Amino acid sequence: MKMMRIAVQSPSQLKKALLAECLRIQQEKADNARQAMQDVQESANEHQGSIEDKFESFREACHIQRELFGHQLEEAERGLVVLQRLRDAHVLAGVPGLGSVVETDAHTYFISVSIGEFKVDGKTYCAISAFSPLFLAMANHRVGDTFKFRGRSYHIKAVY
Repeated sequence: MKMMRIAVQSPSQLKKALLAECLRIQQEKADNARQAMQDVQESANEHQGSIEDKFESFREACHIQRELFGHQLEEAERGLVVLQRLRDAHVLAGVPGLGSVVETDAHTYFISVSIGEFKVDGKTYCAISAFSPLFLAMANHRVGDTFKFRGRSYHIKAVY
């Protein structure tokens, strides 16, 4: 888990730092998937001149892997589009929504795309999708409310 070091002083600076780190992570996912697709394609191309029967199953496996990496690339690129649109998102104060930071007694969440945990300025954040079951459990609650998710109670301390 890489950590981004930024002197964060206000909620808007924090959200910019979180967004920048999410964009970096998501771009890395896209780049890795793109590179994996190229590597698999090159591997399959190297075996095209070989004995057909022996390497046909290998080329088919390469094709399946390339498709898998292609789907990962598409998903990463969709995530990049969502994150880029968050720059202009207007978040209602105190209401969990796309682009908001939700502090609970357990974790601090950045509602964006599903990335998982990362650190900014020494503090751990968890980027979750607005379609995730956890977000759906917290969506209709406000600061001071408690909600349950998978048998655990979460108290919302702040939303910005």
